[in-house]
Amino acid sequence: MTSSEPPIRPQLAVSGVIFRDGKVLLVRRARSPGKGFYSLPGGRVEFGESLHTALHREVDEETGLRIEIVGLAGWREVLPSGAGGGHYVIMSFAARWASREPVLNDEHDDFKWLAPEEIGDLKVTGGLHEVIAAARALV
Repeated sequence: MTSSEPPIRPQLAVSGVIFRDGKVLLVRRARSPGKGFYSLPGGRVEFGESLHTALHREVDEETGLRIEIVGLAGWREVLPSGAGGGHYVIMSFAARWASREPVLNDEHDDFKWLAPEEIGDLKVTGGLHEVIAAARALV
């Protein structure tokens, strides 16, 4: 398989529902998949990496934040749709902001700290409202 070909197996990923003062961090994707949609920071789990280690690494790489992981808030599955679409199983964790201010990498072009009820009709990835509600119950 070359790097331009999609994986032939589902990819494991993590995301963080990061709460700070009752608000959750949303980041807007700067490129596909999901370009223009607000979502949660996160990404693929590397071989031999624990889910918690992957989440700390991904959040640091994408936002520069330090977090405290509270617990598993849920999971969702993204199935391939169209050419080059990937199959992902995303484990979403509730977390609390611990330190630093967001500094986005090139994967994102905007961020917002919003109370869950303030998200409204913001363009968000599928299942986001449900995983935020589940995470809020843990925090």
